[in-house]
Amino acid sequence: MACLIAAPSSGSGKTLLSLMLTALACRRGQSLQPFKVGPDYLDPQLLGRVAGRPCRNLDTLLCGPAWVRRSFAWHAGRADLALVEGVMGLFDGRGASSEGSSAEVAALLDLPVVLVVEASRQAGSLAALVRGFRDHGPPPVRLAGVVLNKVGSDRHRALLAEALAAIAVPLLGVLPPAEVLDLPSRHLGLLSAAELDDLPHRLPHWAALAEAHLDLERLWPLLEPVPSLVPGGPWPGGAADDPVPWLLQQAGALPSPLPEPVPVAIASDRAFQFCYPEVSELLCALGAQPRPWSPLADEPLPAGTRAVLLPGGYPELAAAELAAASRAIGSLRQAVAQGIPLLAECGGLLLLGQALADADGRWHPMAGLLPFRAARGSLSLGYRQTLSRVDGLLTRAGERRWGHEFHRWQLEPWAPPEPPPVAASPGLWQLEGWGCSPREEGWTAPNVHASWLHLHWAGCPEIPRRLVAAAATGDWPQPAGAFCSPASPASHPSASAGVCA
Repeated sequence: MACLIAAPSSGSGKTLLSLMLTALACRRGQSLQPFKVGPDYLDPQLLGRVAGRPCRNLDTLLCGPAWVRRSFAWHAGRADLALVEGVMGLFDGRGASSEGSSAEVAALLDLPVVLVVEASRQAGSLAALVRGFRDHGPPPVRLAGVVLNKVGSDRHRALLAEALAAIAVPLLGVLPPAEVLDLPSRHLGLLSAAELDDLPHRLPHWAALAEAHLDLERLWPLLEPVPSLVPGGPWPGGAADDPVPWLLQQAGALPSPLPEPVPVAIASDRAFQFCYPEVSELLCALGAQPRPWSPLADEPLPAGTRAVLLPGGYPELAAAELAAASRAIGSLRQAVAQGIPLLAECGGLLLLGQALADADGRWHPMAGLLPFRAARGSLSLGYRQTLSRVDGLLTRAGERRWGHEFHRWQLEPWAPPEPPPVAASPGLWQLEGWGCSPREEGWTAPNVHASWLHLHWAGCPEIPRRLVAAAATGDWPQPAGAFCSPASPASHPSASAGVCA
């Protein structure tokens, strides 16, 4: 039936339990399909790396309930086992509501919930906490049991087990104190899977800890998909068919065959890594050919590139390396100057500015395509609803869609020393969100769409359709081995450089 692993709050141990179970499935020779509630990128990277298959995000706000049902049915039906890791606390959603929460997804998919509780400094109070989460609804929750984290001793465990028994909630195991379960993090969350050099070493230890400390007789059946989740089988909300062509058909975006695949360069390295797997799948379905490109390796854009995608990531942690990547940034500037479509979001947006401050506050020149510089500031976090203000490369005036904002670096206007190769205007769209005053955001030009906002294309298939159409119909000269150098702002911009109004 699969299950959803949730918690009262972030930091309780959801990811640890999910990783332990996934590692054990691999050791037992069973395939496991991981899912993640919400817009997160980092937990899915880890889960996907351990499972050996992409982790899929289930986000009712960004993608809509119909997509969540179909994506879950299709991908869960292709593995022996499945689990869904929740987001934040069980009922935490948009603002103070449960909209977009783990509880909403569990109810939508009719999944039992395993609650991971950080139980240090608790005894009988555990029963009150668990009963509250079990009975809180709506949405209603089917609580399958509890896994405890940070249990101090055998005596402490006995007290907690007695408290759970008093409310008829099964204890499904504990997460033991173990150095191998400590996951390093930084300002936006866990380190990415690619940065955990010792991940292969951790896997057998995670599997062994699962066998030693979890009640697998009760937990393992919760990971088995329902029998109807087989290819083409019936399931509430529609048959378990491939959701990508279904999505394009629903959006009226089924493509006409292109004479040949359209190459789309996607920045893919340590600085730019926040990309949902559906991005490449939708591009391919629309007749594009995704090609990885590493600005950090100072690679020029792939030959024949007809569109560029700069996803989010951590460019602020690699600012010095990016500033030194003159060939990569030069080819990007040249491509944009020639009219090649460019989509940049969040971290990708930072590469387009005049300068970027690293984590220590040192300034480094960037591509110089947009009139701002960026440095660490206050946290911007939450779902945002957009209202497009203009017709642009990927948007049309009056369109509304959902996105997600999550960054600590902030922009300040900063005039370039000479006109940039593209005349982009601010005010791509207006953003609104809980606790966030309405504001204009983003940059737009005939061939540029740049914003802080993360979009999931399952919720806006017109975005990739328009990107591929622009790439396919454009007629631009292609670089032939010579690449211009970026117009570099001063390494330490000062007020004398001027400020945009």
